[in-house]
Amino acid sequence: MSQEMFQKEQTLKMRERLIGRSFRLFFPHDPVKIVRARGQYLYDENGTQYLDCISNVQHVGHCHPVVTQAASAQMELLNANTRFLHDNIVQYADRLAATLPKKLCIFYFVNSGSEANDLALRLARQYTRNEDVIVLDHAYHGHLTSLIDISPYKFRKLEGQKEWVHVAPLPDTYRGPYRRDHPNPGQAYADTVKDLIDEVQRKGRKISSFFVESLPGVGGHIILPPGYFPKVAEYVRAAGGVFVADEIQTGFGRVGSHFWAFQLQGEDFCPDIVTMGKPMGNGHPLACVVTTEEIAGAFTANGVEYFNTFGGNPVSCAIGLAVLDVIEKEDLRGNAVHVGNHLKELLKQLQAKHPIIGDVRGAGLFVGLELVKDRVTLTPATEEAALLIRRLKEKHICLSSDGPWDSVIKFKPPMCFSLEDAERVSVEISHVLREFEDSSNQEQQKQ
Repeated sequence: MSQEMFQKEQTLKMRERLIGRSFRLFFPHDPVKIVRARGQYLYDENGTQYLDCISNVQHVGHCHPVVTQAASAQMELLNANTRFLHDNIVQYADRLAATLPKKLCIFYFVNSGSEANDLALRLARQYTRNEDVIVLDHAYHGHLTSLIDISPYKFRKLEGQKEWVHVAPLPDTYRGPYRRDHPNPGQAYADTVKDLIDEVQRKGRKISSFFVESLPGVGGHIILPPGYFPKVAEYVRAAGGVFVADEIQTGFGRVGSHFWAFQLQGEDFCPDIVTMGKPMGNGHPLACVVTTEEIAGAFTANGVEYFNTFGGNPVSCAIGLAVLDVIEKEDLRGNAVHVGNHLKELLKQLQAKHPIIGDVRGAGLFVGLELVKDRVTLTPATEEAALLIRRLKEKHICLSSDGPWDSVIKFKPPMCFSLEDAERVSVEISHVLREFEDSSNQEQQKQ
């Protein structure tokens, strides 16, 4: 098949006619038509190269040859239902188990992060025999009905909060109630969860789980304060619930120093259930839930078979194994530390020059740049963030925003992102922010 079947304008018209409008495009004012990619670079129909700072799904790089060759070889040999015995699924589970705490040892393979989180919700409820769920404000856990219900980012725009869902404050040490100058923000934010549990119990309700992204993404690329997870887990387990860590955005070494972002909360901390997805298939639909023998046993004991037609099929597992190979052989965790630290340092240098940059935060190649109109009031610079993204796209750099006010520029590039890429982005951001400042000064002079 040729790289391009239709002219860009025709493709856009056909999309508008045939594809649901809720599937929004990046850069809707002037969409980019991508026809091929390699590593951290995208190419449009004219051969123009774009630096990709947002495709965390293509974890080890777009179209990595080790991954594509593994997929092709296994597809030519066999792709069958997982109810047949096959080596790939058990080999892959064994490789994943080696990255996790020992008690997380039972795996369920599925096809998407949403499917994984839905299954985690079922596991938690089956094990605890409770219904209620605690989530963080602004959280997003997927697009299934069950997950919209536990995603404040979504349900506040729809039917609202269900009575079995309870929302705890986002532990944001930049603009939240307990900030970096607090003596122990981790404990303070954990105590807000304890207060919420007490309130739930006074109503005669019981907690099944605390469901949390190990590093909140949609909430604004938040780096959680030390000690928060262990203390919350203590409170939740004492109330009869389990701790679910959503690693769908942040797993597989993105934070660099650790394979899983929940490990940032301490080497001894272990969730009861972990979900994973997006990066594990490098663009192929592959996701997973891992839990303890006790929780898995309760799920089995209900007598209802769990069956997934495509989850853990030989091709998916071959791809998953190839991704693990690349992460290890190319030391992509080391690259995330080296490049991520350099990127943060460059952005902090920009912060010293440009007042609109309120905060720079991140771990590895999970980095947020928060824009504010005023560093005292922290008024979100939403319009400026949107304009910055638009201007960078014109400079052939793909970025996007997150956070409650879409004022956080997010960096989640493929893990092969380089020092030179970080420097290029930093330079171009500085140029655009200088344009903003010059324009503002001109407006003030007119007045």
